[in-house]
Amino acid sequence: MTWRQGTKGALSARFAMTRVRVGDGPVWANNRHLPGDEVWLVGEWRASGERKFYLSNLPPRTTRRALAGTIKARWVCEQAHQQLKEELGLDHFEGRSWTGLHRHALMTCIACAYLQHLRLARPERAGRGEKGGRPTGTAAVSKPAGGASGHHRPAVRRPHPAHAMPALSAPLPAAV
Repeated sequence: MTWRQGTKGALSARFAMTRVRVGDGPVWANNRHLPGDEVWLVGEWRASGERKFYLSNLPPRTTRRALAGTIKARWVCEQAHQQLKEELGLDHFEGRSWTGLHRHALMTCIACAYLQHLRLARPERAGRGEKGGRPTGTAAVSKPAGGASGHHRPAVRRPHPAHAMPALSAPLPAAV
């Protein structure tokens, strides 16, 4: 079964699924558990020979494709978490309060959303090295909603021209 298209082609594997009752119900005699709720038991066989098994509490009428897609969505979540830690600093928090951690996680997620916005604003590649017709930049997003022409905002003011920083005439002495 193919659950989605990846960057290198169709992502597929063989799946088998059935409804089972897990032994996590109430405790009975001799510390044994009665059967609990019914869940999906899913087996996955990849072309490489690797096998994986999953339990899912999705409803009984869930289609095979939806079940496989939900199981495979985990990889996307893990990639996002890895990017938040490695590239955006989610793991750099050294505070001691829950609110500080919450604030840090929120700012990291906002940075991630902004970067995703920039990625989606880039032109798509129609083929190898060809640019598609998507507009670049964020001008469409930054215009006032509804074409409102209320107050005129001046352009961003730069108090000094970009070349106002003088160049050093001689290299700085080495640190001792």
